[in-house]
Amino acid sequence: QVQLVESGGGLVQPGGSLRLSCVASVSIFNIKAIAWYRQAPGKARELVAGITSGGNTNYVDSVKGRFTISRDNNKNTVYLQMNSLKPEDTAGYYCNKLPNDPWGQGTQVTVSS
Repeated sequence: QVQLVESGGGLVQPGGSLRLSCVASVSIFNIKAIAWYRQAPGKARELVAGITSGGNTNYVDSVKGRFTISRDNNKNTVYLQMNSLKPEDTAGYYCNKLPNDPWGQGTQVTVSS
C-alpha cells in the first residue's frame, strides 16, 4: 500500500486559487495513475482529475479549464492547481492511486465570501 498525505486546503474567496499537494510515502515513478477526488457533505465522492505515469490527464467536466493536475516524480508529489474557484468546489479533497488504496485524511477546501 502507498501512503498519500494531502495538504494545501483552506478558505478562499470565489475566484481565488489554491494548490493542493499529495505526497507519497514511496516513489510514484511506477504508479500508473493517481487521481484527486472530492467529497462534499451529503454527496458521493467524485473523481476530479487524474494523471497517468505518462502524463496523460483527465478531468471531470465541472473543473475543465480551471483545475490542472501535475506530478513531480522526483518529489513523489502530485499537485492540483485550482483556479477560478467557485462555492460549489467546496469539499474535502483526497488523492489516491488507481486502483484505490485506503483513503487518507484529505484536505478541506472551502470557497466562500
